[in-house]
Amino acid sequence: MKKIAALTLALALTAGLFSTPTLAAGDVQAGEKVFKRLCSGCHQIGESARAFFGPQLNGVIGRHSAVTTDYVYSDAMKSANLVWDRETLIAYLEAPKKVVPGTRMIFWGLSDPEKIEDLLAYLQTFPAQ
Repeated sequence: MKKIAALTLALALTAGLFSTPTLAAGDVQAGEKVFKRLCSGCHQIGESARAFFGPQLNGVIGRHSAVTTDYVYSDAMKSANLVWDRETLIAYLEAPKKVVPGTRMIFWGLSDPEKIEDLLAYLQTFPAQ
């Protein structure tokens, strides 16, 4: 019986060491607050979203950069050739001008990982229209 318990413990520890860590999903409601406070001055999202001072953000996760047709992108963003996946969005939200030098986006960056996760969780709730 002790051997079975020891084997079970060893398997559990090994599984924990070699499994891919899952990232906690952010809080959608907190992300909505972050969006309203930091993003909504330039971006719209939702059913009636359209370009404003920045492009609308419906379906942004997984979208290629500079592809919405109702916004005039900077040359820097046009030539960036990015896909807004999770990692790229995190890097861009932390330091936009490092990811796309010459971007017109006037945003100093967001350094709080929890707020970034919350914002991504919120953005994810709006598919492309």
